[in-house]
Amino acid sequence: MIPVEVHEPPGSPLATVAALINPLLGPLATTTLIIVFVIFMLIQQQDLRDRLIRLVGSTDIAHTTAALDDGARRLSRFFLTQLSINAGFGTAVGLGLWAIGIPSAFVWGVLAGILRFVPFVGPVLGIIFPLALALSVGSGWSMALWTIGLFVALEGVTGQVIEPVFHGRSTGLTPIAIIMAATFWAWLWGPVGLVLATPLTVVLVVLGRHVEALNFFEVLLGDEPALSDSEVFYHRMLSNDPLEVVEHAKAFMAEHSLSHYYDQVARPALALAHKDVARGVLDDEKVETFTASVESLFADIVLEYADLPKDMAPTETDESHLTVLTPDDLVGPWRSEAPLVSIGTHSRLDGVAASMVATLATAHGVGARVQAPGAFAAAKLTSLDLSTAALICLSYFDFKTTARVRYAARRAKMRAPEAKLMLGLWTAPDAILEQIKFEIGADFVVNTLHEAATIILDQATGGRPVGELVRARAAALESPAAVEPGPTLAAAKA
Repeated sequence: MIPVEVHEPPGSPLATVAALINPLLGPLATTTLIIVFVIFMLIQQQDLRDRLIRLVGSTDIAHTTAALDDGARRLSRFFLTQLSINAGFGTAVGLGLWAIGIPSAFVWGVLAGILRFVPFVGPVLGIIFPLALALSVGSGWSMALWTIGLFVALEGVTGQVIEPVFHGRSTGLTPIAIIMAATFWAWLWGPVGLVLATPLTVVLVVLGRHVEALNFFEVLLGDEPALSDSEVFYHRMLSNDPLEVVEHAKAFMAEHSLSHYYDQVARPALALAHKDVARGVLDDEKVETFTASVESLFADIVLEYADLPKDMAPTETDESHLTVLTPDDLVGPWRSEAPLVSIGTHSRLDGVAASMVATLATAHGVGARVQAPGAFAAAKLTSLDLSTAALICLSYFDFKTTARVRYAARRAKMRAPEAKLMLGLWTAPDAILEQIKFEIGADFVVNTLHEAATIILDQATGGRPVGELVRARAAALESPAAVEPGPTLAAAKA
């Protein structure tokens, strides 16, 4: 037996180069095709824009133009932000490698900045060549460790601090949406999809914002809050979890008035509860729990509001910075113990609205009393005391016809003919307020808590401007007769 060995003939240099280049041909061809498309799209930008408007929304050019402008603005901010961040990253890497002593540090810095356009894997690829050189030219492990530390520190600061701040503002995407998009597009298109993941997702979010049928994209991927403040308020109160609501109220009232918080957050939440009651979603037990939680929350919020600093130079149009009224600021019957009587006329939600009106008054030093729903029922009417009332406020959430309002207003006028009447129709549109005021014969008709608070303070001070009250207080403080300290907040409320 003669042993035989089989050897392949030595390959030519051209075959060796082909073997090295062949795995790169696919990604290179895709990248080249993308570059060519981008160049031609930029050349034909205006024509492509007009054709897209004609194709998508020729019947609604204004809406389509707004969508295109929104997408272009977001993508422009994203690319500019990404270019700035990666350029800074590459510069920092080049300077760091030069300080460490890595050869051709500038080249590796530029390469690291370019590779960082590839999400997640780009920084890992950028460290390979500098680390290999550090192991080759270094006499020990110190140069390699310094190189690793440099990349880890820079990537940590860039990826965890700088990018979340600037990218969130420029793209309008949540971090989880970016990760989901990178996973999906990388699975679909490979490395190219990984590079294009964020821009494509931005386009989907823009489509979701401007196309109603695709709105779920904005809900799932956009950085807009999933629930409004009033919806969060309603959900937390149904769950009997008021801590988050109290913290939000404190932050809100640091810049706005208590009445604005009621109008923008609490009143819409109560309107949602009213709709659910009308649909039969909330049973009596849940309504009882919800209203009890809300009333307790309002008491806490008023205490927080009393502790907030108030400006001593208030504006004429907003009661948010008005200092608490003292008995000297009040006129006539408003100096009694409870000149404001706030009545929830029908449901428990009407009672909650009545409590809101009363807390607005007491928070500013005006005495108020709340009557529970059903006060005008025949069995309770005889015990209804309105003798000290200067203003009666009737609250309604369930406003459908004027018959029920007319009945309660007539009963209130019978019990207190000298008192003024204010109707709080919290779900009524603005267009019908004057008509209802004329039909019922009420003195005031409002559908916002801020307007109600403005009327209460105007009536309590006899229409005196806020600036006049402040000047009177300043003059009293500067007077030599002002030796005794004025009434405290607690005394004024009492």
